[in-house]
Amino acid sequence: MLKKKKINKEDFFDKVYKIVAKIPRGKVTTYGAIAEACGIKSAARTVGWALNSAKNSNLPCHRVVNRFGALTGRIHFGDPFLMEELLRAEGIEFNENNCVNLKKHFWQPKKLISNKFE
Repeated sequence: MLKKKKINKEDFFDKVYKIVAKIPRGKVTTYGAIAEACGIKSAARTVGWALNSAKNSNLPCHRVVNRFGALTGRIHFGDPFLMEELLRAEGIEFNENNCVNLKKHFWQPKKLISNKFE
């Protein structure tokens, strides 16, 4: 029988914040890529919860999109257009479906091992 991995919320959130702080200007990453870099590939939704908790921080949370490049977190920015405006101001391009051009702007985070980057 498989055991479900228990996530220590505080440690996991801290890992998420370390990764988000590293996202370069003009690049984006995905909830899933952050979850995988934190060591729990299936925890993309928990990454979203962590970012929602950090909405009043100075972290570049606007640089995190879903796996298709859609701005699913935009509702947490107060103004539903702010996330897109911030990304466009960094030169990020969108396709005809109003999703970020991931081929051009995706940034792959490095895996975190014990709160240090690999």
